[in-house]
Amino acid sequence: MSEPLYTRDILRLATSIPHLGALDRADGHAELRSPTCGSRVAASVRMEDGRVAALGQSVEACAFGQASAALMGAHAVGRSRAEVAQALAELTDWLTGKRVDPGNWPGLAVLAPALPKIGRHGAILLPFRALLAAISAS
Repeated sequence: MSEPLYTRDILRLATSIPHLGALDRADGHAELRSPTCGSRVAASVRMEDGRVAALGQSVEACAFGQASAALMGAHAVGRSRAEVAQALAELTDWLTGKRVDPGNWPGLAVLAPALPKIGRHGAILLPFRALLAAISAS
């Protein structure tokens, strides 16, 4: 019997995305769509001293994209642009087989069932790409 694609942990994360909704005042905003799967993530940030002080997000994605957004959102506040860029690079390298772990961003190893599902990688990367774009727009 094969392992299920969406584990209980992934489904739990997918239903617990933090920071949903728009910010009253944002310094930067980005809305991105994955060309491979059509997932859409919008992120808004308020920055203080070069770090994310507040996050708002909107997520329309598969359970992997939603779980990734939950993990991104749970640990985004307090992060710098460089930290988010590093997390995105590490996650990308893990998904493409260039590294054996997803890097230092907490919890991403739960997304391991998606490693052989290349079509899901865009949805997993999208929340981090949107966060980085929102920070860059601030």
